[in-house]
Amino acid sequence: MRKIVFLLLLIALGFLLYHYFLSTHKIKSVQPIGENIICFGDSLTFGTGASKGMDYPSQLSRMISRPVLNKGIPGDTTARALARLDQDVLSPRIVLITLGGNDLKNGVPKDMVFQNLKSIVEFTQAKGALVIIGGIDLPFWGRGYGEGYEKLCKETGAILIPNIFDGIMGNRQLMSDSIHPNDAGYTLMAEKFYKVLKPYL
Repeated sequence: MRKIVFLLLLIALGFLLYHYFLSTHKIKSVQPIGENIICFGDSLTFGTGASKGMDYPSQLSRMISRPVLNKGIPGDTTARALARLDQDVLSPRIVLITLGGNDLKNGVPKDMVFQNLKSIVEFTQAKGALVIIGGIDLPFWGRGYGEGYEKLCKETGAILIPNIFDGIMGNRQLMSDSIHPNDAGYTLMAEKFYKVLKPYL
């Protein structure tokens, strides 16, 4: 009986170790060489629903006492964001990305979405920048985006915040409409990014 229990414990330990090493990945560009901290994305970056100066890049800038560039365009898909990388991601040091929500809404094929995101991440990393992604993982209609972001970050060495909406979406006190946070919601977004960003400043 003891041998069986010992064997089961060994199997469980092996599974846990395998899962741990499989779920971790090496972060790329932990010593970034550029100058600018850039928030690159769609309306969540732009700050739709926020008061002036309360979008998450502005709040993050105050938290770190450094300039943060807001390169968010409402309605942007991953394809449109990819097309403007050359003009909006200049001398990047750290780039925070929130993209994919409009692709999800518009029914863009998932493979295409994450290929675009991979191109965005690799373009940015090639400039020596650290990349942090605010993922989207919505229940019921998320189409497996959560797993897509995890796979993307493992393949590229980007840092992932699994669900930037966690604790925000669905809370009326934190939302300006059904999709966009209000000032308080954007504060929580900024805090999530700040927590991950801080060790690399």
